[in-house]
Amino acid sequence: MPAKSKAQQKAAGMALAAERGEIPRSDLKGASKAMEGSMTEKELEEFASTKHEGKPEHVAKR
Repeated sequence: MPAKSKAQQKAAGMALAAERGEIPRSDLKGASKAMEGSMTEKELEEFASTKHEGKPEHVAKR
């Protein structure tokens, strides 16, 4: 599943870094903290690796 916005992609990248131990989990906030707790490493990789060309910065909540 690709990221729908640049912000979502960045949050997934932060969560992935915490999952891999590259940054402390205590540095996570908001969406990245939620993603880290609810998604697998493979799902986070898919979100974080989405090309960001043409993506909006943010997508409105439903």
